[in-house]
Amino acid sequence: MDITAITRKLAGCSCGREHTATLKSAEIGHGLTEDTGAILASRRFPRNIIIVADKNTLSASEGILPSLDRTGFDYTIKLYDDLRTADIAQVNEVILAARDREGILSVGTGSLNDICRYAAFLSGRRFAIFATAPSMDGFASHSAPITDGGFKTTYPAVEPDVLIADTAVLAASPAQLKAAGFGDMAAKYIALADWRVSALLTGEYYCENIANLTREALRRITALADRVTGNDEETAGAIMEALVFTGVAMKLAGCVRPASGAEHMISHFWEMKKLEAGELSDFHGKKTGVATMYLSRLYHALADIKSIEAQADRIDFDELGRVFGDNFIDGVIKMNTPPVTDQLTPGILEERWPEVCRIVREEVPPPEGLRELMLKAGAAIKPEDIGISTALAQNGYRYHAYLRHRLTLSRLIPMIKNPGPLPTE
Repeated sequence: MDITAITRKLAGCSCGREHTATLKSAEIGHGLTEDTGAILASRRFPRNIIIVADKNTLSASEGILPSLDRTGFDYTIKLYDDLRTADIAQVNEVILAARDREGILSVGTGSLNDICRYAAFLSGRRFAIFATAPSMDGFASHSAPITDGGFKTTYPAVEPDVLIADTAVLAASPAQLKAAGFGDMAAKYIALADWRVSALLTGEYYCENIANLTREALRRITALADRVTGNDEETAGAIMEALVFTGVAMKLAGCVRPASGAEHMISHFWEMKKLEAGELSDFHGKKTGVATMYLSRLYHALADIKSIEAQADRIDFDELGRVFGDNFIDGVIKMNTPPVTDQLTPGILEERWPEVCRIVREEVPPPEGLRELMLKAGAAIKPEDIGISTALAQNGYRYHAYLRHRLTLSRLIPMIKNPGPLPTE
């Protein structure tokens, strides 16, 4: 996968911005575990490295250590039992463990990648990934969602210099991880709608060419929906490429908009509240997939409202305090001071509402069509599929938009007078 060719095509982009990416290529193919050392060496990755993995991912990548030995890498290993969340404590652990290392190699996916990319950013280390499952879209991302004091925040981070994925390893990964990857891709329907709506209403930066990269990745992966969970290398490799595409799109856009919208905020709300209760939440892609199913119902219900009467946005911080609780309300207040709707008048929202509805219809599949795709891919579609109670699910659906200073269509609901009955589940 030639990232340089993508950036070359974007030269002189009509959006007026220069699009650059640190990751130049993603090596995705059969048998690459045995070639990992040679690939890293050919990319001039430092030979003095720390490997960060957990017991599951290191076991899945059998052969990687001999490959590094053969090519003269000097490595230490930071091994977790089963890392399911990315917390600032683990980031600091990696920084400490890498103090006499020049590079960080993350063997795994998801949270392992996130703590490593942020640790590399903070410590100035080079960063590479050996992926073990096509389970999420952040492989090529330049940001990392990290919990700090239980509050989930997206921090600036670094792209990998090198990304390696052995399709044999990807295909052999658990079916639920592959289905989670599909759920994380389905989330892009909502992300693109939110991005366009915000650009329309607030003038936020938007690039049609970058959005098209995400749409192309979506076309590729949805065409494979009925093959997602099988042990098939060709499908696993294609899914991996689609996931990498969206991460690259985020870097090229300089923001998370091409891949992350209201659905990610719902996922983060659920994760925060589960962790607060001392419980682990399910895989990220499964959560975003379930959130996407709900938002497809909500957004199409909103798009069926032909005209609206709008009102000024008012935030009830007392109500938010009761929902988010003492552990999180300070972070929520910070994210909403000033509110993201600060420059949006009721008149603008009323005038441009028909265009908002058109964007939803163009970007978001109807709920039944999306449900069919998700079921074909073996993806979770209901809160009970991921261990989320009805009360937690509905709080996430109603209050998620206050977690970020980022406009989404769902955040506009308080500005609509009498929107009528809207989906609550």
